[in-house]
Amino acid sequence: MTMPDKPIYPTPADAEAALYDAIERADMEALMAVWAEDEEIACIHPGGPCLTGYAAIRDAWQRILEGGPHLKVRISGSTTVNTPFTAIHTVIEHISVRGDESKQAPVIATNIFVRGALGWRLVLHHASPAPPDSVNDIPKVLH
Repeated sequence: MTMPDKPIYPTPADAEAALYDAIERADMEALMAVWAEDEEIACIHPGGPCLTGYAAIRDAWQRILEGGPHLKVRISGSTTVNTPFTAIHTVIEHISVRGDESKQAPVIATNIFVRGALGWRLVLHHASPAPPDSVNDIPKVLH
C-alpha cells in the first residue's frame, strides 16, 4: 500500500490554515493540495467569474501567485458551521502586499470543506469585496 501524495487534514480548520499559509508563501503545490481533486469544485475571486474544476482553479491561482510570496493575509470574523462531513467557514480576509500593510483590501470569503477518505478538502472558495464600513458587522452566531 502506498501513502497518499497529499497531506491529510484531520480538521477543516487544519485545511483552512494550510490554504492561507500556502497563499502567503505562494506555494502552488501546497495550495492545490488543500483542494479536492474534483471537477465539481468552484472558486470565485473578488470581481471574477465562477471557476469550476481543478485545472481552471489552479490556473487562476497560478496567475495570482506568480509574483512570489507578496501577499499577507490576516483572518478575522470567523463563523463556522460543522457537520460530520461538511464544514462551512465564513471569514474576513484582510489582504495586503508585504511591505505595505497599511493598504488592506478586506474581503469576505466563504470556504466549504468536505471530509473524505483522505481528510478534509476544500470544495468552494467564494470571495467578495467587503464594504469598508461592514467589516466589523459580521455576525458571530449563525441561525
